[in-house]
Amino acid sequence: LARKVGHMNDQVEVWMELEPAQALALAQFVKRVGWSEIRQNAVDDDEAYVMRDALGLLAKALQEAGYAPR
Repeated sequence: LARKVGHMNDQVEVWMELEPAQALALAQFVKRVGWSEIRQNAVDDDEAYVMRDALGLLAKALQEAGYAPR
């Protein structure tokens, strides 16, 4: 049973180190993953939308670090 930690209005900072090849591969994945894969791995549409938004933030962070696939 999953349980939520914190409140929806809280912000979480995540920091990680990646090798350049890992960062590029992750940026490619985030660019290519589609709604069907996201929805398939979510319990409902609401969670899928949250996942999609989080992936968008990840893509933006990777882009700002210089990893923006075309």
